Amino acid sequence: MPDAQIEKHRVADIYQKIAPSYDLWARLTESRARDRCLELAAIQNGEDVLEVAVGTGLAFERILAANPSGRNEGIDLTEAMLIRAERKAAKSGSSNYRLRVGDAYDLDFSDNSFDVLINNYMFDLLPQRDFLAVLGEFKRVLRPGGRLAMVNMTNAERWYNGIWERIYRLNPALLGGCRGVSLLPELDTCGFRQIRREYMSQLTFPSEILVGIAASSAM
Repeated sequence: MPDAQIEKHRVADIYQKIAPSYDLWARLTESRARDRCLELAAIQNGEDVLEVAVGTGLAFERILAANPSGRNEGIDLTEAMLIRAERKAAKSGSSNYRLRVGDAYDLDFSDNSFDVLINNYMFDLLPQRDFLAVLGEFKRVLRPGGRLAMVNMTNAERWYNGIWERIYRLNPALLGGCRGVSLLPELDTCGFRQIRREYMSQLTFPSEILVGIAASSAM
């Protein structure tokens, strides 16, 4: 896979610019994978749920609907995306949530804080060398037996899916810095178990949906 071409300090600037049009892109190319991710996460009312990389709140508003009595936390690197997520959350009528700027590399939460962690279309922005460190943070804040559910742009399985990698190689910014990745080996290395991967293509855009259970550190 090609490695990340956009430095971390530039990511917020790029998403600041594309925030107004992001929902249209997401509904056209990512919505089915995002829906499947939430289905596999199987959020139960009353759980403690964290979404990392909330974006404009497309998944977060559904998390609130599934978990009206639980704790719902969301972070994102970009203020412009969070403003849109806050609007969606406010319309839900729920008050048991908190949205704020945060960094996936250094989650501002205690160990064993959450039952479920949701993460959509973030690792496809990160350098491969950072995958294990960020997944380690995810596992740290999940309770043993907690569930990780995530989606990423992934490597093409059919010739027509490859157009997106060609666009990335031409100009990474055209895809918001995202390129195809595959995180199955890293999830296993980080101590997630019962890992399940599904591949999905929407308007030829390839996504992988991954779910795993955080194993106890004693295992």
